[in-house]
Amino acid sequence: MGAALGNPGELDKVGVLLAPLRALQQARGTLFPWVAMFIGCGVAIWFALPFEPAEGFYLTVAIVLMVTVGLAWWGPELAQPLLVVAACVAVGVLAAGLRGHLVQAPVLEFRYYGPVQGRVIGIDRSASDALRLTLDRVVLDRVAPDDTPLRIRVSVAGELAFQPGQVVLLTGHLSAPEGPVEPGGFDFRRMAFFNQLGAVGYTRTPVVLWAEAEAGTQVINRLRSAMGTGMRAQMPSQAGAFAAGAMTGDRSGITLDTVQALRDSNLAHLLAISGMNLAFLIGFTFALIRYGLALVPVVALRVDARKVAAVLSLAVAWFYLLLSGANVATERAFIMVAVMLGAVLLDRRALTMRSVAIAGVIILVWQPESLAEPGFQLSFAATVALIAGFGALDGAVMRERMPRWVMPLFTLVLSSVLAGAATAPFAAAHFNRFTDYGLLANLLTVPMMSLVMAAGAVAALLAPLGLEALPLWVMEQASRWILFIAHWIAGLDGAVTPIVSPGPWVLPLLTFGGVFAILWKGRLRLAGLVPMAVALLLWMQAERPLLLIEPSGALVGLMGPEGRALSAANGAGFAAENWLTDDGDLATQKVAAGRPGFTGPKGRRSFDLGGLRGVSLTGKGAEAGLPAACDVADLVVIGVWLEPAPPKGCLVIDRASLARSGSLALHVIDGGWRITPARRAKRLWSGPDSPAPVVDLAIPADQVARTNP
Repeated sequence: MGAALGNPGELDKVGVLLAPLRALQQARGTLFPWVAMFIGCGVAIWFALPFEPAEGFYLTVAIVLMVTVGLAWWGPELAQPLLVVAACVAVGVLAAGLRGHLVQAPVLEFRYYGPVQGRVIGIDRSASDALRLTLDRVVLDRVAPDDTPLRIRVSVAGELAFQPGQVVLLTGHLSAPEGPVEPGGFDFRRMAFFNQLGAVGYTRTPVVLWAEAEAGTQVINRLRSAMGTGMRAQMPSQAGAFAAGAMTGDRSGITLDTVQALRDSNLAHLLAISGMNLAFLIGFTFALIRYGLALVPVVALRVDARKVAAVLSLAVAWFYLLLSGANVATERAFIMVAVMLGAVLLDRRALTMRSVAIAGVIILVWQPESLAEPGFQLSFAATVALIAGFGALDGAVMRERMPRWVMPLFTLVLSSVLAGAATAPFAAAHFNRFTDYGLLANLLTVPMMSLVMAAGAVAALLAPLGLEALPLWVMEQASRWILFIAHWIAGLDGAVTPIVSPGPWVLPLLTFGGVFAILWKGRLRLAGLVPMAVALLLWMQAERPLLLIEPSGALVGLMGPEGRALSAANGAGFAAENWLTDDGDLATQKVAAGRPGFTGPKGRRSFDLGGLRGVSLTGKGAEAGLPAACDVADLVVIGVWLEPAPPKGCLVIDRASLARSGSLALHVIDGGWRITPARRAKRLWSGPDSPAPVVDLAIPADQVARTNP
């Protein structure tokens, strides 16, 4: 009998191996939020692939999906959770691949100068405070329609009075969106690819109106622009521009100084059309309709005011989603609002972690690229933390133990603490800053933000009657308070602490650990603290490249004792700003260019990196000075295209090699150096005519010594 049952020790081992599966089986009914998590893992895997998948890859993943779904449906119950995980990962991979091929559009593969015609579909401001026009229906001189980008974005000089839908004509400088300014950095070209933005540029000539907007086109964009213009006309101040931006998404009237103050005070989320804005608006709308109907006894006795309010609020939410431009945070909020209002209609519990998971699944399948966007990460982190935090409290007990007048203050403080703690790591990773007084700023402004949205809703209702002046005045005064607090907090000493960019594994580990600690039931949830601790340790040990080379070769950045020194005080400003920001450095390009590290005249800047001698050549005499530079240097960076082969005796990096590699980073390894390129894989967003990517280049120390006899 004992032989038939097998060795008891072996049975114990099997029991230990099966224990996690039994734990998952017991947790059934609470595992749905993990679906979004593992679909996100599949999306991340697709984006991290070092190659562009072919048809065979997708066919294999599709087969895996069908097999896992079949086994999960008909297979052993104990294995179902793991099979669902595999299926979710496969869904994420397939969704990302399908989305990439569906949005693929022409990208301008050369520098263009000439006439540009297009229809205005967006008006905003750049990081340098310049007005920008986003155009579709683009026509370029001597460029075939099949090769013309679907959309372009052009920075213009001065202020313009154009409206979405109008066709404009200008003379512009255009080029393809640039890739990351350093290996592993923010990839603007990839983001532009998924937005079907095929070229960016600028114009120094006047922009001419070519044709008025066609009837029935760009209705929402035109309405947004008209509402923003009308609100700014009646509230001619930065407070009015802030109110218009928060209400409609039209931020063209907001200055760079205002935006910077909001960022440095941790209040930029108030300007974004985020879930909080939508929550304020729908909460006010729901209460207004519900209690308004309750004031009419004839109606209140015959209809369910809650359900009427839910239906009308959902319509308002849908309209506001379209009006705001439907960014990721607003889409997440709308889906959650729809689930919540649907629960009201079905007499179910409204706000749960399941509603967040539904929003995550829909967005990740519909727009997988949003996974890497700060808006997605910040929005979901805050929402999950708020639901988990308030869900852990017994609301009935709190109401019994706490005076009624204290509850609003307690809710405000707790929500600010929970949301701030949840979003702080993601904000620090993406924006390289921690706002030390952000909690105080939010406590002083969030109540006023609810007043801004409520007053905006009342103004919209009264505008047809010509009675919008009073609510707009209230809206402006509330916005003035918010901007006052923003500037005051931003002006305090130590308002911003710079943060070094983390490595690639930090945010995934933090996310997994936090989600596990929140979603898992029982003491095992504390295990989620382990990956979070590992992530923080990796972040603390993050090392920045010792040398960075900008994609055009016009700028070189050398890490020194005072921070990164730059080879030029102007030019390549986008790269300079991003390098310093990722270093956790608040210095300007001009200040960084004055740091020790580079010597020599402008156009011929020399540097030394632990025995590696380098020269950066720029300007008209760069090519002529190359032989002399190679006589004294191991590495020469030259910002021109070299037609003949470069001279021997040194490693030359010119515009041609940078076109293949993208930006470059240099690290010290084992007594030598490793040069890492930004372009290490050819993907959809690289462009059909882009050159093949390059791999890391190792330079042993003894080889450097031999390059200069």
